[in-house]
Amino acid sequence: MASTRVIGLDIGSGAVRAAELEFGSGGPTGKSAPTLQRYGEVPLPLGAVRDGEVVQQETVAGALKQLWSSAKFGSKDVVIGVGNQRVLVRETELPWMPRQQLTESLAYQVGDLLPMATNDALLDYCPTSEVDGAQGRMVHGLLVAAQRDTVNANVLAVEGAGLRPVMVDLNAFALVRALARGEYTHRTVAFVDIGAQITTVVVAAQGQPRLVRVLPVGGHQVTTTVASALGISVAEAENVKREIGVGFAVAPDRQQVADNVADVVRQQIEAIRNTFVYFQGNNPGAGIEVVVLTGGGAHLPGLGQYLSSASRLAVTLGDPLAGLRAAKGAGRERLAGRESVIALPVGLAYGVAA
Repeated sequence: MASTRVIGLDIGSGAVRAAELEFGSGGPTGKSAPTLQRYGEVPLPLGAVRDGEVVQQETVAGALKQLWSSAKFGSKDVVIGVGNQRVLVRETELPWMPRQQLTESLAYQVGDLLPMATNDALLDYCPTSEVDGAQGRMVHGLLVAAQRDTVNANVLAVEGAGLRPVMVDLNAFALVRALARGEYTHRTVAFVDIGAQITTVVVAAQGQPRLVRVLPVGGHQVTTTVASALGISVAEAENVKREIGVGFAVAPDRQQVADNVADVVRQQIEAIRNTFVYFQGNNPGAGIEVVVLTGGGAHLPGLGQYLSSASRLAVTLGDPLAGLRAAKGAGRERLAGRESVIALPVGLAYGVAA
């Protein structure tokens, strides 16, 4: 089998990011480590993407054109991700059948489980285990139902840039593929990606996703809190919030701002912790062992320690590039200390190559 190159494209609220990976013989599970060939990102203005959905197609398409021009990607074929509160992910047990047949039959099997008409949804199923029950052989897994118009908005922006979406994947599954390697393939891990406006939480056991939640919280809420309190621009507030962090001593003239930041972060941490509690309450004996953080919002100083204290779990920053090689033109040096921000595009590239 010849080498394969795949480009994963993440359309976030604050930026578009793309990573081009080359997989050798055997794909992601082959003997040779994948190579990061190129990486690039271009910032987006506030409001172009809202809660994971493109609302200004021309603006996003323009940013994508700029990204492809500057990063010199080798193809226009891309894998894009979706993930917001309009994407339903639910544990479901269905009669066993071959994977393709199972996927094709979803519209007939799960209609009564959806809060939307099956014609308005794009459906997929991620099997995690098989069981023999009273009704015969069954498959247990996660049902994914995405609002068709949400996906179409992102696809149209990508096509407007002259790119070709060859696959649409769930961001949560991309996180698992990017990070559930090494020791994490044998443990129960909570992967938490904190973006600008949404936070994706996926709990995986032995490398298989078991629970997915998308929370309407993100790093931008902290930024706007600082901007409002100090009467400064959003760009200035980004720098100030990282100086203040959460849980650190500050000068008296910044104490009120620090308290405001702590209030916002406390709400975010509580939403994440409640997701952990829900999983552990429904999976006795399969408790979460470690939390892996990714995304720009994960770099707020003190946030990891705060989450660790609230959840009583070990918390670490994820590195999707661990174990990968990097080509000379990949721009690896620009990612030093920021590896976690590219977990989604890396994981999306893994998906189509699997």
